[in-house]
Amino acid sequence: LQRMLSMAVEVDRSPTCSSRKIADDIFLFILHIPLRSQREALLNTMESQLLRCRLLELLFQHSCDVPTASSMSLDKILYFLSHSSVLPQFQDETATWQRWDEMLQYLSLLLLSYQSVKLAFPLAEHLRTSVSERMDLIAQKAKPRPQDGDDISQLDIQLKMNNFINRMQETLGQPFPLQIQEKLFMLQ
Repeated sequence: LQRMLSMAVEVDRSPTCSSRKIADDIFLFILHIPLRSQREALLNTMESQLLRCRLLELLFQHSCDVPTASSMSLDKILYFLSHSSVLPQFQDETATWQRWDEMLQYLSLLLLSYQSVKLAFPLAEHLRTSVSERMDLIAQKAKPRPQDGDDISQLDIQLKMNNFINRMQETLGQPFPLQIQEKLFMLQ
């Protein structure tokens, strides 16, 4: 399945467009996956970083009271950190702290996926272009254009993290489970 999804993203002249179409089609299925372990297995084994990034973006848009129309960027990830409620109650009964833990896991995964699509490796930098054009861009050593929302400061990150931690404290009380403390540290 993962190989087929990855190939489906790549066959289009615009991988961004095809990843959006595929993500829109399978998003509701992800919402109906009953167990966290099954949702994580699907997302963690996804070969297409572009598709995983889009699916996670849709998941967080779904959990925001006021979704944003901005394009995917580091600023949008900070928006999700500030405006996402605990991820929708899936069919399994989980403790509140576990739902927060799952949200943190997906935020980290979204950040990693976005970095690999946009910022990280030379071959991955051009995932938004077609395979035929990608080889030319790599040969030219062309750098991808930065997104408008990728220019964020350390202060922005600190303020959003502090607000997020305050929201969690209101819900969970103190102290946070060790699992959540580790994920908060890694996300920051």
